[in-house]
Amino acid sequence: MTMTKQAQEMIQEIALLDVIPGQEDAFLHAFEGAQVFLQDAAGYQRHSLSRCIERPSRFLLSVWWDSVDSHEVGFRQSEAYAGWKAALHHFYDPFPTVEHFSLPVLPSGPGDGS
Repeated sequence: MTMTKQAQEMIQEIALLDVIPGQEDAFLHAFEGAQVFLQDAAGYQRHSLSRCIERPSRFLLSVWWDSVDSHEVGFRQSEAYAGWKAALHHFYDPFPTVEHFSLPVLPSGPGDGS
């Protein structure tokens, strides 16, 4: 079965967020409020935030966008990004690397909807 048009056009932004130790709870509280900046952005699809088991100060942020430009141009050059940056960037050490991935390269196997 082929991918749907939506899946072909969607990309996934991945960022490993290393939060300053001791600031994890404050970061989570700030992230909860800052989510609205993402959710209101043009091209935004959905996001998830996971916490590392081995390194509790590390988080994995995944954001699904309709294109790289929606993230790099639309969001990062918007007033919403200024709010996102003010709410969250002071928690990171070092500053995260962000990469974009196409979806999917290979199906996940049984139950993947294909």
